[in-house]
Amino acid sequence: MSTTKPIAHLYRMKMPSHICPFGLKSRALLRREGYEVDDHLLTSREETDAFKQEHDVKTTPQTFIDGKRIGGYDDLQAHFGRKTKDKDEKTYTPVIAIFASAALMALATSWAAYGSLLTVRAAEWFIAISMCVLAIQKLRDLESFTNSFLGYDLLARKWVRYAYIYPFAELLAGVLMIAGALIYLAAPVALVIGGIGAVSVYRAVYIEKRDLKCACVGGDSNVPLGFVSLTENIMMVAMAIWMLVK
Repeated sequence: MSTTKPIAHLYRMKMPSHICPFGLKSRALLRREGYEVDDHLLTSREETDAFKQEHDVKTTPQTFIDGKRIGGYDDLQAHFGRKTKDKDEKTYTPVIAIFASAALMALATSWAAYGSLLTVRAAEWFIAISMCVLAIQKLRDLESFTNSFLGYDLLARKWVRYAYIYPFAELLAGVLMIAGALIYLAAPVALVIGGIGAVSVYRAVYIEKRDLKCACVGGDSNVPLGFVSLTENIMMVAMAIWMLVK
């Protein structure tokens, strides 16, 4: 029985100043699919432009199998029946990544401080760390965040400056709650921004029935506004009340 692997011809850019990431991904995918890759490197702009003109294509990499051009990396994924990412597709992946990472950090901190994973402080740290990470996502591109946030937040619509203050206030409250310091400041801040946020999200999604993107993980996300953003705000309110009572 023949064990010869099928051959795929891959043309990709590899220049001193640029190595095409999609070319590397295409090569790795072909190898995972059991192909032997005939790797053709385009090592200059002139060579790349000549290849594009010859095959009437606009981009590289390009893969050929059995004499037929498959196309770029996305086309190659589709050829093998793999799902390609739609840049406009709604997703909860960023939120899952943030909350899961925050939970692990809170558990690790609890273990380091108390030698136990399941402590009340671990739960407090989880919410506080989540607030900090979410604030970082907003501050990463403040203008983009405010553009999205102004679409539904009730206070920001009346006072635009609040949209710029919000992520800094969330970060401040989160940091102070991690430290367990100045709770008389952190708790009211979290209570106010969380309360306004919860009411705003509930009204936009469940009363006005608007289909919006959530600004909770930054303005450039495809996370739909709804349960996730409402949960973020409710967590802040609950944390604030707990800290004040405690």
